Amino acid sequence: MRVLLVEDDALLGDGVKAGLKQAGFAVDWTHDGQAAKLALETEEYALIVLDLGLPKLSGTELLKWLRASHSKVPVLVLTARDTVADRVAGLNAGADDYLIKPFDLDELIARLNALLRRSAGQVTLTLQHGDIELTPSTHHVSKNGQTVELSAREFTLLHELLLHVGRVQSREQLEQHLYGWGEEVESNSVEVHIHHLRKKLGTELIRTLRGVGYVIDKDGYSKPLSKS
Repeated sequence: MRVLLVEDDALLGDGVKAGLKQAGFAVDWTHDGQAAKLALETEEYALIVLDLGLPKLSGTELLKWLRASHSKVPVLVLTARDTVADRVAGLNAGADDYLIKPFDLDELIARLNALLRRSAGQVTLTLQHGDIELTPSTHHVSKNGQTVELSAREFTLLHELLLHVGRVQSREQLEQHLYGWGEEVESNSVEVHIHHLRKKLGTELIRTLRGVGYVIDKDGYSKPLSKS
């Protein structure tokens, strides 16, 4: 999942970015509100982690602008402001969750996974499709009850496709979930990861629409495909 991190504290931002990347997120990091606004005008994100005390444009003003733009992207606010009034103001401005500094990185990741579930209309902790189960909080995947080892990007790709079963996603859309700013996009990376997922989970799981993209069908598995 691609996350926009908006945090002006260099030490904290560096730690959060590293932790989120280790948890399988692709992270873009901006240090002020104006840069974040520009990113949101030009990129698509699954989640936003937002500090309120930002230079150039405050987190609260950025949040109000985002919601006025009718964006539904989930926003988790990180802030040192710990009064009830501050929390209420952040939630009323459009935040979906609130975490007070200092915080535990594992809690942040758990809350982000919860926001992803809610935004996708998922109420359970595990995504299931046929005999395949994926648990985001533990990065665990199984087929017929047997654990399947996936790389971080294979897991992210499978997670994205399972969150949006029945919706075709282009290679470019999937790449956005795999890579953050400054990360080199490997040639044919999506195709390679799809190939590996089919080898590990079955060739019938992911369907290719030539020239369009990839999809996991809603009703059962796709028809077997030739390798691609």
